[in-house]
Amino acid sequence: MKVTGVATQGGYGSSDWVTSYLLMFSDGGRNWKQYRQEDSISGFPGNTNADSVVHHSLQPPFEARFLRFLPLAWNPKGRIGMRVEVYGCAYRSEVAHFDGHSALLYRFDEKSIRPNRDVISLKFKAMQNNGILFHREGPHGNHITLELIKGQLVFYLNAGNANLSSTKVPMTLTVGSLLDDQHWHTVVLQIFNTHVNFTLDKHIHHFRAKGENASLDLHLEISFGGVPVPGGPLTFSHKMFHGCLENLYYNGVDIIELAKKHKPQILIMGNVSFSCPQPQSVPMTFLSSRSYLSLPGNAEKDNISVTFQFRTWNKLGQLLFGELWHASGSFILFLKDGKLTLGLSQRGQSSKNITAGAEMDDGQWHSVSLSAKWSHLSMVVDEHSVIQPLVPVPIHSGDTYYFGGCPHNSSACENSLRGFQGCLRLISIGDKMVDPIKVQQGALGSFSDLQIDSCGITDRCLPSYCEHGGGCSQSWDTFSCDCVGTGYTGATCHSSTHEQSCEAHKHRGSPSGLYSIDVDGSGPLGPFLVYCNMTADAAWMVVQHSGPDVVTVRGWPQGRKRSATFTYAAGAGQLRAAVHMAERCEQRLALRCHATQLSDSPGGSPLSWWAGKTNKTHTYWGGSLPNAEKCTCGLEGSCTDSQYHCNCDAGQNEWTSDTIVLSQKEHLPVTQIVMKDTGQPHSQAAYTLGPLLCQGDKSFWNSASFNTETSYLHFPTFHGELTADVHFFFKTTVSSGVFMENLGITDFIRMELRAPTEVTFSFDVGNGPFEVTVQSPTPFNDNRWHRVRAERNVKGASLQVDQLPQKIQPAPVDGHTRLQLNSQLFIGGTASRQRGFLGCIRDLQLNGVALDLEGRATVTPGVEPGCSGHCSSYGHLCHNEGRCREKHTGIECDCASSAFDGPFCSQEISAYFDTGSSMTYNFQEPYTLRENTTSWASSLPRDVSLSSNSITLSFQTTQTPSLLLYVSSFSEEYLSIFLANNGSLQVRYKLDRHRDPDAFHFDFKNMADGYLHRLKMHRKEAVVFVEVNQSTKRKVILSSGTEFNAVKSLFLGKVLEPLDTDPDTQRAAARGFTGCLSAVRFGGAAPLKEALRSGGPGDPIFIRGRVNPASGCTEGPRSGSPARELAPRLAGGAGHLGPTDEGEPFFNADRSDSGVIGGVIAVVVFIVLFITAIALRICQQRKSRKENESQVSRNEEC
Repeated sequence: MKVTGVATQGGYGSSDWVTSYLLMFSDGGRNWKQYRQEDSISGFPGNTNADSVVHHSLQPPFEARFLRFLPLAWNPKGRIGMRVEVYGCAYRSEVAHFDGHSALLYRFDEKSIRPNRDVISLKFKAMQNNGILFHREGPHGNHITLELIKGQLVFYLNAGNANLSSTKVPMTLTVGSLLDDQHWHTVVLQIFNTHVNFTLDKHIHHFRAKGENASLDLHLEISFGGVPVPGGPLTFSHKMFHGCLENLYYNGVDIIELAKKHKPQILIMGNVSFSCPQPQSVPMTFLSSRSYLSLPGNAEKDNISVTFQFRTWNKLGQLLFGELWHASGSFILFLKDGKLTLGLSQRGQSSKNITAGAEMDDGQWHSVSLSAKWSHLSMVVDEHSVIQPLVPVPIHSGDTYYFGGCPHNSSACENSLRGFQGCLRLISIGDKMVDPIKVQQGALGSFSDLQIDSCGITDRCLPSYCEHGGGCSQSWDTFSCDCVGTGYTGATCHSSTHEQSCEAHKHRGSPSGLYSIDVDGSGPLGPFLVYCNMTADAAWMVVQHSGPDVVTVRGWPQGRKRSATFTYAAGAGQLRAAVHMAERCEQRLALRCHATQLSDSPGGSPLSWWAGKTNKTHTYWGGSLPNAEKCTCGLEGSCTDSQYHCNCDAGQNEWTSDTIVLSQKEHLPVTQIVMKDTGQPHSQAAYTLGPLLCQGDKSFWNSASFNTETSYLHFPTFHGELTADVHFFFKTTVSSGVFMENLGITDFIRMELRAPTEVTFSFDVGNGPFEVTVQSPTPFNDNRWHRVRAERNVKGASLQVDQLPQKIQPAPVDGHTRLQLNSQLFIGGTASRQRGFLGCIRDLQLNGVALDLEGRATVTPGVEPGCSGHCSSYGHLCHNEGRCREKHTGIECDCASSAFDGPFCSQEISAYFDTGSSMTYNFQEPYTLRENTTSWASSLPRDVSLSSNSITLSFQTTQTPSLLLYVSSFSEEYLSIFLANNGSLQVRYKLDRHRDPDAFHFDFKNMADGYLHRLKMHRKEAVVFVEVNQSTKRKVILSSGTEFNAVKSLFLGKVLEPLDTDPDTQRAAARGFTGCLSAVRFGGAAPLKEALRSGGPGDPIFIRGRVNPASGCTEGPRSGSPARELAPRLAGGAGHLGPTDEGEPFFNADRSDSGVIGGVIAVVVFIVLFITAIALRICQQRKSRKENESQVSRNEEC
């Protein structure tokens, strides 16, 4: 019958009822299968009292002749008591049995019209794991085939090509697993031309075959059970099916009924019978590593002989153990790393081992036959035999064999191996077959934790819960996902390891560079590589295209089009999501034209257009609105000819240009540009399309402020049945509150701040409440942003807050897995309006989908959009005295008072000083030295005295002596920092005009070694602290005074004015500095930065000689020659494309290869000459330095 439901009650008028049970079914009574609910493989919930009826509707229903109810738990105050009722209906069955050498061939009536839709339906029960179920082919290799391969169904569809004799690579679909379990499975196949719907049991798959034909064009015959080979009706290719087919229909025709009636359309090949014999083998399931089966051995026999079949997912486990007669030794058979090893130990003899097989943990049935006699040890695994000779010693079998583990109180199996988990069948000891039914009845042997007459193996990788391409592997109890190389992490490879935007990278303190971003987080779109350009006020995502750098069009006939296509490093879906998430996007097009037009007249038909992300064409240009057909100059009224909306439209016989910025982000990126002309003579045009540029992240700063405990935001129900991840930031000053809650009938999911130092993630999917809590050593209610990432999947749950250790809790084994919710999603509160959250939440994402908190907050009382106070959390990103300034969307670093620049005030301001060059920085009235000045030059009133000051600078040179910094005053006081002749660091402080200067010699090492050195000095009254290279530190005491009076000027490089100082300072000042200086700061003044960022030298900054700005001093040794490091230009970027005067265009797309080769040779020659000149200069400097040091050592002390 077809069973559609069951109902249970307890014992009448008693305390006896069952609280949970398993439902088993069988069609023969010797091989049972457990009915599994959709979301769980655990049992059915039973009764809570003796009288109430608990009904379960079975979806999908199943067909069976026998049912078995196995109680798992019952009322502890009573006994097992159960009344059952089964619901169902009659079931009609037509069956055919194929013995592995037979088949049916169904031939259509040639006069009948072939249907446009083919439908094949059947049920099958397989006795072996390989075999053809049906096959139909066409004249040119096109075919459809359904084949069972290692217990999986593989469907092949090759559409072929009627015009070609060669076949195409077939489309394959692999479904199911462990289908050779000797139970019925349902298949429905629907084919409409090349569209296919394939259903196996309750799982439906849709796909379309690849091919050039709209139909399959197959022969008018189909075979079941095998593939006939032309030339012989009983000759077959491939493995033939061994098992039973039931209710086999082809387009509504009952094939088995035709065969039973011997209709002429059916050709029966081989022995096909019309009843399905029941399998004689009875499987047994070893449920745990403690399971065992004890059977009597061939006591005192002079040999050991055992055969059986097994299947498992475990790589390790003991299969069989037995002792020899009178404890004279033992033998053991075990799995290790998927291989079988048979070991024999005998008293007085060394142990013997033989190994056979590989990948025996693949879930398939494997046969084993082992034998031990007086002269040899042998094992046959799946027809592959291994023999080990033995020293001729009598072997006598013991009286007991243990399959799996051993009894708990037994000392027989004293080894570290876990017991076998899996299925066994067809056990034979000696020449006697073991009957498991006798074992089950207690008439033979003994067992524990064993399930007889059922193989309970489960493929936990089908369907696979591993996401984003993660590889699934399993053991008997569980599965694991290999996430290596996927870009995702977690138990199921669900959570992305990449940030979602350049904005997120920036607020982690990342510099400009190449990064992988994942715009939808845990969603289906994968990560892709972009360049993140971090600027002071924004983070720009740069996506390059692979189109030509320059497209040149010239002299083509009227009406002919020239198009260029542009593809990107990211897919279309990834780009759509990235552009949608950005606050603004743009793409620049630089156009140079000569007698070429974009349209034939103002307002006329366009002669050029471009296509965006949806391949829709657009005729507007620049920042204008769609369909305006104007360039930027047309909108601004700045075109060279006011009659036209673009410079190029004037069609002048001279070179003109248009710089176009496309900023309608819903149309970006550009995928194609098309140009055509009116056929004017000598017309030419050339254009360059820049990369896609996007700024900001709408979700990263999307936030809401919750002002009352009863306020909340509500959203549609969250759907995260099997996998759910939650990501957000929060900040608060309260001790507790609920961030998020969604309820079902009994299920729920909740995130909350349970205590000032505790964040808890809790949910229930039917197994009872489940919690994961992260505790912090410091409170979370510190009004700073804290990042929360939580995930729940079928394997368990995880929770991480900030950088605290992630907490992971495994899910119950074989428990419920589906989270079923039906209420609204509450953010910042609960449905009961209790325990609401007070504070801010931002960047809330569920399964990679961002929720618009600000949009919902604008229409919700008690909740305000946005949240302030970002500097308390992100202010640490501003380095080197930079100040954090609040923005509505994040922060920016004000570097005015820093010697550094860049988005985080971490970019060094550096310059190379040529020999004899000088920079003078004057402190003038009326300025008071402050740490946060924003003016070009600091200034000090003459009557101001400095009781403290700080100095930082970095330098790189090979010159000695070298003046690093000199500060003068109106009161004849000064400070000088220089390198002596031997490269040691020297400091002179004169803070009293009537006293000699304090001279300090810091013998760290020779610092004129061409390497970059960093120096920090801080003076507080008479105490001076010196730090070199962030490690070596010194403290000295001044005797000349405690105040620096009337500071006048600061000098870098050579001092050009006369000095009244000590001789050492005078020599260094006269020599100046040759090399690189960087990050120079004196108090609140950054003289080098102000000189280089001011647009040029000028009052109060004076520069003499060559001072060349650089992106940074190099870390390695180099000569004192000036140089500049140029930042690399982004490939494909649009910018100034060449001269704007009349003449030839800025590029020549048709230049010859010889010109390129000649240019390369010229560059190589120049580099060689340049390196030679540098080497000669280094040699001269080292020679000069050695002579100077030799002379100084004789005349003065350095």
